Amino acid sequence: MNLLMEAAGAASGASFPWAFTAVYVVGFIAAVTIGSIAWYNSKRPAGWETKKRPDFVPGVEKEENPSAGEN
Repeated sequence: MNLLMEAAGAASGASFPWAFTAVYVVGFIAAVTIGSIAWYNSKRPAGWETKKRPDFVPGVEKEENPSAGEN
């Protein structure tokens, strides 16, 4: 595998794409963070109904729409 990477790097003269890798790393961290907040704000799983929400997770107010069921 290293031999192929060296051959590809030597042929093109390019270095490792750090910016491209950084975008993936930052995107993964953002996805995990947003997913964790969404999970904490969702309905509690069985056995977790009485547990307190962590302080760093923001609360999301549910919007009441009386005309949602009328079409």
